[in-house]
Amino acid sequence: MEFNTAGLISLQEALDKMRGHIPPKTAQDAESVALDTAAGRVTAAPVLSPVFVPPFDNSAMDGYAVRCADLHDGAVLPVSGKAFAGAPFHGEWPAGTCIRIMTGAPVPEGADAVVMQEQAEVSDAGVRFTHAVTSGQNIRLTGDDIKQGDSVLSQGVRLGAAELPLLASLGVTEVQVWKTLKVAVFSTGDELQPVGTPLQEGQIYDTNRFAVRLMLEQLGCTVLDLGIIRDDPQALRKAFEEANAFADLVISSGGVSVGEADYTKQMLDELGEIGFWKLAMKPGKPFAFGKLKNSWFCGLPGNPVSAALTFYQLVQPFIAQLAGHTAWQFPPRLQAVAVTPLKKSAGRLDFQRGIYSTNAQGQLEVRTTGHQGSHVFSSFSQANCFIVLERDRDNVAAGEIVEIEPFNALLRS
Repeated sequence: MEFNTAGLISLQEALDKMRGHIPPKTAQDAESVALDTAAGRVTAAPVLSPVFVPPFDNSAMDGYAVRCADLHDGAVLPVSGKAFAGAPFHGEWPAGTCIRIMTGAPVPEGADAVVMQEQAEVSDAGVRFTHAVTSGQNIRLTGDDIKQGDSVLSQGVRLGAAELPLLASLGVTEVQVWKTLKVAVFSTGDELQPVGTPLQEGQIYDTNRFAVRLMLEQLGCTVLDLGIIRDDPQALRKAFEEANAFADLVISSGGVSVGEADYTKQMLDELGEIGFWKLAMKPGKPFAFGKLKNSWFCGLPGNPVSAALTFYQLVQPFIAQLAGHTAWQFPPRLQAVAVTPLKKSAGRLDFQRGIYSTNAQGQLEVRTTGHQGSHVFSSFSQANCFIVLERDRDNVAAGEIVEIEPFNALLRS
């Protein structure tokens, strides 16, 4: 694996490097699971229908099943029986008569049309139809929707509320899925304390690991939380080795900048390979990517906003590909009018947190959440999108057009 660690690289270059080194999945990466435990899993093979849908010719309307040969101008057909969903008609069906039928009921043998009840006049003598009848009308034929053996889901589809009921309707009880991704996560820094622990002077809460663990669980990963690792090379080495023995992916927070106590890059040099560790992106410049002996590695910045942003923009799509989710993609970016000025210095792609809405004229507009410092995590709770400002762009005045990226489900409440 060859990487270039000199200088800053663009977000797109980073994504291409990360995704370009993932090997294709094999049969050993798949397993069969029961349908009722498959929510959030990703299909490892196309799912083929074991049945026809519908499984028999059935009525699309409440009305009357007829044989077109029995119809002529002004004909009145007595009703010979009834057909309901789950209770088909099986009796004698004399010529010159019709069958009362309900939506979803099997069409009686010999019927070649169903006339909706709104086009029928009922009397004691029988039924007279008020509109011309066409052979095949209002009959849903066997396999009209899905034929036996058809692919109903392709490989790489994440199974959710739209997909699982479809499989259940076909009688599918088990599905081949990719094995759940295992991710180890830890934070580094003597100043960090677990959430809920009283803080001493100079200490802060470890919100990054808390946020990362929540996002990993939302992405369907199995998480090993190694806690807070102090700024000590031996402790960090032990954490790396434990994480590498368990995980497909190791994620750390902090320790990837240029401080004297930032040992993560040093450990990665010793235990694996560094892909890159500086991005032309704001916030999120000190993001590290590499390979350990058995696992991949992503090192998030220590600042909370930088950590969340790099996870969202880089780790999220990387996890999707590692998990075999081929249909995954970000929401499309949109054009909006900035209704507040935006501060920006040329040099790095800037992801500012914004709130977009539609104005009275039907035009998208966006405003800033306020201060964009990499420590101001409250900006995420207020925002519903990123305002994406190009690398070479500087300050934006109110009224200018900007590009926005609406949050996906990972950040959307």
